[in-house]
Amino acid sequence: MDRGRFGVPAGVWDWVVAVGVAALLVGTGLSGESSTAKGTLLGYALLAGSGLALAAGRRAPLLILGVTGLCAVGYQAAGFDVLAVSYLVAVYGAVRAGHRAVTVAVSLATVVALHVTALVFQDEPVREAFGRGGGVLEIAWLIAAFAAGEAVRQAERRAEEAERTREETARRRADEERLRIARELHDSLTHQISVIKVQAEVAVHVARRLGEQVPEAMLAIQEAGREASRELRATLEALRDDDTTPPRGLDDVPALVERSRTLGLDATLTIDGRQHDVPTAVDRTVYRIVQEALTNVARHADATTAVVRIDCLPDSLAIRIDDDGKATSAIAPLPGLGLLGMRERVTALGGWLRAEPHDGGGFTVQAELPVERTS
Repeated sequence: MDRGRFGVPAGVWDWVVAVGVAALLVGTGLSGESSTAKGTLLGYALLAGSGLALAAGRRAPLLILGVTGLCAVGYQAAGFDVLAVSYLVAVYGAVRAGHRAVTVAVSLATVVALHVTALVFQDEPVREAFGRGGGVLEIAWLIAAFAAGEAVRQAERRAEEAERTREETARRRADEERLRIARELHDSLTHQISVIKVQAEVAVHVARRLGEQVPEAMLAIQEAGREASRELRATLEALRDDDTTPPRGLDDVPALVERSRTLGLDATLTIDGRQHDVPTAVDRTVYRIVQEALTNVARHADATTAVVRIDCLPDSLAIRIDDDGKATSAIAPLPGLGLLGMRERVTALGGWLRAEPHDGGGFTVQAELPVERTS
């Protein structure tokens, strides 16, 4: 529900105004000070109804404009010389909603109807009748209500335009920053990674041509160079395309686990549950979590095994990576940029992540990502 003034829901605020105006009109009618004849039950009903109708003014401003105008004519015909406060509020609401021309036309018709009502239903000379009609709906108050509605409408429109401009500026700056990062990555890393890749491939080719056994480390460097080149290219494309073509996802996790075995790590993967449609951001984050966790295991954990488990739940994805490395609860490794990046990704998607040593030695990374509240 929209919020009105002072944090009160707009619908509640409308009812407060409607009840207040209705009480004011009925109270004025009961006072008898402004009444030209003894009020009837219908007249009081029209007074109350005219005010209560304002509760629907936000949803149907033109309808309420007509209803309050008819009520004003009706309770004047019943003998109540009461200022049409509800109609003035309805004019304000209709103009604020942008219905200026229709409001002017309906107001002119209402003024004429009030004058005719004063002439027909009240036993007074024509001059006094027209004077009383003017007293019921003061032209000055009508103009003031119209001006107030127009002023608020213009202010709201300027505020919306300012907000839209801020959003466009922020989006443009974000695009420019992404392009700058892409250029920096390309200029600073592409050449070096290409050199590593080419040199490793040349070394492997020469060794095989000479009939020598290629060291496992050299094969790992060759594969890592290829993977780094692919990842960098995909990252640059993602930065330039605003993540419209994610490079990796849940379907690529098995290949990722398989590649980790080339580094001497006995890695296993278990995926339980039906793999339903996963939002793009979640799909990409699952891959990044597993990738970062396995990279940390290979580089820092001094582990021989790693177990990756992914549970596809009805409304979330649960990821767990365990290793048998050297981490203990007494000597917990300091979180690096990779772990911080994982946590930021998961938090941005409304999930949670926990990374800590487990009993018996080794490290555990757990995360859960919602798949319905993200896109």
